[in-house]
Amino acid sequence: MARGEPVRRRQAGVLVVGAAEPEIQSWLRAAGHLPRAVRRVSAAGAALEAEPVDLVIVDRDSSGKDAPEVCRVLRDDPRLGDAWMLAITVAAKGRMADSVLNAGADDYLHRPFTRAELIARTRAGLRAAQERSNDRLLRTLMENVPGAIYRSAWHDNHQLEMITDEIERISGYPPHNFLSSTKRTILTLIHPGDLDAVVDAISHSQPDEPFELEYRIVRADGEVRWVLDRGQLVAGPGGRLWLDGAMFDITERKGAEEAALRSEVEAARSAELRASRARIIEAADKARRKIERDLHDGAQQRMVSLVLDVQVAKRRFAKDPTDIVPFFEKLGKDLQDASAELRELARGIHPAVLTERGLTAAVGAVAARCVVPVEVVDALDERLPPAVEATAYFTVAEALTNVAKYAEATHAVVSLNRSADALVVEVRDDGIGGASTGAGSGLSGLADRVGALDGTLSVDSPAGAGTVVRAVLPVNGGG
Repeated sequence: MARGEPVRRRQAGVLVVGAAEPEIQSWLRAAGHLPRAVRRVSAAGAALEAEPVDLVIVDRDSSGKDAPEVCRVLRDDPRLGDAWMLAITVAAKGRMADSVLNAGADDYLHRPFTRAELIARTRAGLRAAQERSNDRLLRTLMENVPGAIYRSAWHDNHQLEMITDEIERISGYPPHNFLSSTKRTILTLIHPGDLDAVVDAISHSQPDEPFELEYRIVRADGEVRWVLDRGQLVAGPGGRLWLDGAMFDITERKGAEEAALRSEVEAARSAELRASRARIIEAADKARRKIERDLHDGAQQRMVSLVLDVQVAKRRFAKDPTDIVPFFEKLGKDLQDASAELRELARGIHPAVLTERGLTAAVGAVAARCVVPVEVVDALDERLPPAVEATAYFTVAEALTNVAKYAEATHAVVSLNRSADALVVEVRDDGIGGASTGAGSGLSGLADRVGALDGTLSVDSPAGAGTVVRAVLPVNGGG
């Protein structure tokens, strides 16, 4: 069986009704048919009930009914179904042919006739019966398919030559709107955002090769719906080309898929947020331990030493007040050094200049301390939520620390740009590249800090071509 040929088992029986010539049955058997015969039309119903047929050969009834009357009785019998009715008439009676056709016969054969004529009419009738049955089956299927089946003349401005009633449920336009108009086509339903892609996909498909597309349509009431379109191009004579297809509404399915995808994305985002928060807590614990070490090893030791120096100064003053001035000068210098050390430590926790003067001034201070020349451009002239300013500041500080330590750069640029709903922070250098946000790096912790504000951090650092660290921080709601 050829590809695409319908797979269907069919009856091919022949029933002879009336006082037909006996040789008709032998001719039919010789031609490969299995005919049955009844002499009276009253017996035909039982024969049709016992076994369906595709062809009925009608002659006058042995009880006296003529061929037209027999045809009329059979045509009114629902058991006849789609069978083809061939009536045998007398050529001399010219009006007999019209009578049998008017009575329901599909074709007629004049007496006298030859075996070849009978077999030819029989074969033609069986083919016609099969086509009639196939057409009825196709119509039934088309009426019950939960989609709009259509044929579009692709060669003639995509005009629709056939479309089923289901199109009204899908598009809101009744079928006659398409068939009575040269302007309304399947393409006019397609959402403007999908139209070019759909036309391109169909145009590049091969004739007789099925395609499957999902796209949006705009209904008559303006509602946007998703459809699945399955069809194929069919080539015809003279370069003509048709598009045969079936369109199904899949809006609910697409909605379920999108909801499932959103759920997956949200679950992944929640998991990443949990992991990010864990890393932030770990980093905060690590930072606290560092502050404890810095205080213990630095400022705390210096304070202990200053306490001891004050006690020594007190004893010296008691012995000889004139010998205490140089010692007080040293004590004053040590106090200044201790104060500077505490300020430097506090700057790493939260710089005072950020609180007092804002992000632009704080970034300028970080840039001024960097060992690599840093240019600050596109600075801000407004204050932002404290959490946003702090995250932006530490983004710049971490990026410039990496520039100073690893980049081998000769120049860096810091830019701060405010859009309607976000702050974009960018640090660019001309160093050797190769920076990474991998686990354990300062940029990894920075990514967590940016992510905690629902922001994004990207690092573009190809080898030998410098590095660009870019953070996008949502401003609305930043607190």
